[in-house]
Amino acid sequence: MPQFAANLTTLFTELQMIDRFAAAAEAGFTGVEILFPYDIAAQDLYRASVKTGLPIVLINAPPPNWAGGPRGFAAVPGLEDRFRRDFERSLRVAQALRARHIHVMAGRAEGAQALETLVANLSWAADRAPHASLTIEPVNDTDMPGYFLTDYGMAIDIIDRIAAPNLGLQLDTYHAQVITGDMQACWRKVAPLVRHIQIAGHPGRNEPDVGTLDYPSLFAELDDWGYRGWVSAEYAPVRTTQSGLGWLHVAG
Repeated sequence: MPQFAANLTTLFTELQMIDRFAAAAEAGFTGVEILFPYDIAAQDLYRASVKTGLPIVLINAPPPNWAGGPRGFAAVPGLEDRFRRDFERSLRVAQALRARHIHVMAGRAEGAQALETLVANLSWAADRAPHASLTIEPVNDTDMPGYFLTDYGMAIDIIDRIAAPNLGLQLDTYHAQVITGDMQACWRKVAPLVRHIQIAGHPGRNEPDVGTLDYPSLFAELDDWGYRGWVSAEYAPVRTTQSGLGWLHVAG
């Protein structure tokens, strides 16, 4: 059975962030991810991680602009200097948290120049932080209009082109279903490149046992494949997080 992590940005939101670690541990998760851990002191988050025994397995880069600006710009021509500055900050935070993966967000862009910008920025980041595991994730353009990386074929080509041992693929099953119409077929196509998986129900992005996706079959397939990465619950609970954790108890 996979290792399950709780996304503390989307789960247990009735609690303060620091208190969500204990709630996740009590629920049966064995790791956590935090999408944007930049507004809380890293030492406080790491202390909570150590206290509960839950490693922080992923954060997003770059730090968000909550005033309405872009939350990703690795593919945006002309913002290379900003990408590097903010990646450096994300790298410092990831190191302080002992985070396993850094998800590098492409941002909104289009065209051939955006592709070359993304490749150049990812190549720089992989060289800058050879000790860090970096991921890229296709996102469907219905939920995030204009996002550059919306295609798994493009993601595979980018990873193959850069050929850096510390760059891999992040598979979000909800996005995979929206983009391809067959999440498990998508997994089989990209499995050798996958470093991290996120799960949610489809449609609606609620609990993974709500909707059309067959997660027991996927979990069994991950075991058969020998997947050793994390499977992170990144969804919006229908009611409270605790009341919707039947899927985790069955999986565990």
